[in-house]
Amino acid sequence: MGRVFMVDLEGDIYICKHCKTHLSKDQDIISKTFQCTHGRAYLFNNVVNISVGVKEDRMMITGMHTVVDIFCVGCGSNVGWKYEFAHDKSQKYKEGKSVLELFKISGPHDSNDLISDGDDA
Repeated sequence: MGRVFMVDLEGDIYICKHCKTHLSKDQDIISKTFQCTHGRAYLFNNVVNISVGVKEDRMMITGMHTVVDIFCVGCGSNVGWKYEFAHDKSQKYKEGKSVLELFKISGPHDSNDLISDGDDA
């Protein structure tokens, strides 16, 4: 396997909690109302320094989606998922976007966001 080149981001950024690899910028947040198994999550327009898993259909709160898990290239930790395909027309805006789970990342988010009260997925 070749050498992995990582992107360094500037400004208010989100990083992998385990290895501090840069993942996304605060300005790339689309929504802060997402929910995951372990609490809150944010939907991002752009995420870097990740690898993707196998596509799978997953039933979520908002319906069936084809997703891939996303992993930090620095340490291999699962940090969230990426929407490949939304089966419902109203969910098409999620396609190509990534969700980072707050308990797996560090960044400028408010600590109140770690409390689970969201209703989206």
